[in-house]
Amino acid sequence: MSDPTEEPESVGTWAKRYYFANRSAVDAVLRQHGIGSTQWAVLYELAARGPITQRELGRALHVEKASLSGVVSTLVRKGLVDQAPSTADQRQRIVQLTGAGQAAWDSLPDPFAEVRATALAGIAPGDLATAVDVLRRATEQVENHHFGD
Repeated sequence: MSDPTEEPESVGTWAKRYYFANRSAVDAVLRQHGIGSTQWAVLYELAARGPITQRELGRALHVEKASLSGVVSTLVRKGLVDQAPSTADQRQRIVQLTGAGQAAWDSLPDPFAEVRATALAGIAPGDLATAVDVLRRATEQVENHHFGD
């Protein structure tokens, strides 16, 4: 029996390929609106949560401080986001949508819905449920296993 980690048809290989294909398609949809996927994610969080500290925003998006700083700076230059010192802690920056940012958000499509509709067209709901279950269980097993102990 061959090693499944070396097979080109492994679950991990296809999960990774789907992730990259999906991300590329989402970026193509958003490029038409002049923003990238991380910028979209920042706008999404701000539209959903309102003003938030930049630290909390980074945690919510799982984005490193330096990367997020560049994204927020770009959105500030575009006039979509405001950044101001927190009144509670001057070391913290509060990030929020501007009026133009809210208008831009309201006009943006959900790129994930568009890509998902294309990607999953014609796939039976039971097959999708099985795929989700397999990937969820595999992920949980890896996350809960203590490698190197």
